[in-house]
This record gives sequence, C-alpha cells and structure tokens, in this order.
Amino acid sequence: MSRRCELTGIGPMVGHHVSHSNIKTKRRFLPSLKTVKVQSESLGQTFSLRISNAALRTLDFKGGLDAFIVKARDEQLSTAALRIKRQVRAKLAEQAAA
Repeated sequence: MSRRCELTGIGPMVGHHVSHSNIKTKRRFLPSLKTVKVQSESLGQTFSLRISNAALRTLDFKGGLDAFIVKARDEQLSTAALRIKRQVRAKLAEQAAA
C-alpha cells in the first residue's frame, strides 16, 4: 500500500535531518494519512479512502466529497477516486436533466 493521499496525491518528500553539529543526513517526510469513511450525498453511499489530514480538512471546507471530487484534477486522484468521480458526475448530469 503506497503512502499517497487518494484525493490530493500528496506523497513522501525528501529532506535533511540536521544534527546539532550541522551534519545533514537524508530523511523522508511521510504524509499524515488516515483511513476515513466519506459519504457522497448525491450517490447516497459511503466510501473508505486513505487520505491525508489536510485533505480531510479541505473536504470539510469545500462542502463534502462531491464538491471536492468534481473540481479535482484527474492526475491527482487515485483509481478508486476516479471511479467515484465518474459516478458522481453521471448522477449530477442525470439530476440536471430531470
């Protein structure tokens, strides 16, 4: 299982651990990931996604999974999130046509 956020695509970053004597050694900054069940209002389903804590705060700010995922770029989303995005877009188009 990769350490990558399914919604924002945030992954590990590389930097230096700097000691008191200013010796620099390579280290990895891992994203703070959490497995969360997120509900889609238009589909009426809950989905289990592994997302970062920052993405969870963004979901709350944007107004839920549907509002976030429709505007998200496809390159950032995982395959599971892309599948959800297609379902949400189809459902919203169906509701707009009716």
